[in-house]
Amino acid sequence: DEIPTVVGIFSAFGLVFSVSLFAWICCQRKSSKSNKTPPYKFVHVLKGVDIYPENLNSKKKFGADDKNEAKNKSAMPKNSLHLDLEKRDLNGNFPKTTTKMQSSPDLENSSPKHFAERKKDSVSPDSLKSITSLSSEDKQDKLGTLFFSLEYNFEKKAFVVNIKEARGLPAMDEQSMTSDPYIKMTILPEKKHKVKTRVLRKTLDPAFDETFTFYGIPYSQIQDLTLHFTVLSFDRFSRDDVIGEVLIPLAGIELSEGRLLMDREIIKRNVRKSSGRGELLVSLCYQSTTNTLTVVVLKARHLPKSDVSGLSDPYVKVNLYHAKKRISKKKTHVKKCTPNAVFNELFVFDIPCEGLDDISIEFLVLDSDRGSRNEVIGQLTLGSSAEGTGGEHWKEICEYPRRQIAKWHMLCDG
Repeated sequence: DEIPTVVGIFSAFGLVFSVSLFAWICCQRKSSKSNKTPPYKFVHVLKGVDIYPENLNSKKKFGADDKNEAKNKSAMPKNSLHLDLEKRDLNGNFPKTTTKMQSSPDLENSSPKHFAERKKDSVSPDSLKSITSLSSEDKQDKLGTLFFSLEYNFEKKAFVVNIKEARGLPAMDEQSMTSDPYIKMTILPEKKHKVKTRVLRKTLDPAFDETFTFYGIPYSQIQDLTLHFTVLSFDRFSRDDVIGEVLIPLAGIELSEGRLLMDREIIKRNVRKSSGRGELLVSLCYQSTTNTLTVVVLKARHLPKSDVSGLSDPYVKVNLYHAKKRISKKKTHVKKCTPNAVFNELFVFDIPCEGLDDISIEFLVLDSDRGSRNEVIGQLTLGSSAEGTGGEHWKEICEYPRRQIAKWHMLCDG
């Protein structure tokens, strides 16, 4: 009788121990999960709506592609800045069906009417004087004023930029005498970190009130960064019009005391056009037996600045025309952050007619921009009607078929 009693007692103790161990493991997993660093490095707040990572249930609320995220995570270092942007349509607007998000009382009162009152509490007179000071040259090119705020969240190690509004923008549409403005923001010197606001229709005083939060930036590195705002007007039928830009070096700006509200005059965009559009080295060969044209994009050099960082991400788009109608197109890979790119990429085009009399080929050198439409750096056209080196090069490949002929060409404005 004693043996079954002892076995029962040990079984009961074993069951209690197992249940206790299971409960302890569950508690540990729950606590470690709650303390885990959020996987998102970027958060966007639109019109006073707060979407911090801990309030999200899945990454799909940002509209991010799982495959692209996996590639980016493997290629980027842990401490690098990473952006997860919401899906937008071609106009830069957000879809109508949005997820339910908690309202942030701190940002609900950030309307233009209360802007002046909050500014008094956030900025000292000395710092405001240094922030809004402009050179005499900048004052001559006033294109409106941009209002925004900067903040550093020490608890989350996050840098927060709120784009409030713009006032007094020029009218880019001559018929309606208005604009469709939006703003692109880039963190320099790393040009790849770009965000943009939505497009506001038919207004010269747009109130954006959009907040962009960047995680993983140590406070000690803030002084080395520069903010570059580009103010544009959306154009449905052509390239968007650039209204102007604002450049904010963060060296000397103190964010340890809380949110800092700032305003800066918008000035003309600084693009060097006097130095030319650069040069492109291409090689062509016409095979009369197979009626094909082989094009090799070799190099580009002396490409101009595309923005204030002084670095371009060039690639070349090749278009084949027959009787002024485009019949084929190719493009090279993007070369990151260089004014002197080496492509060495070969393309073969089938010619739909005998000879090259009605054929022309166009080279467009573009600057890759993930945040908006790619900007054309320069253009080159080769054909029987082309002038200068383009016409000479074309004449040579017609006279000497099956011979690969390479030449440097000056690019012209696109």
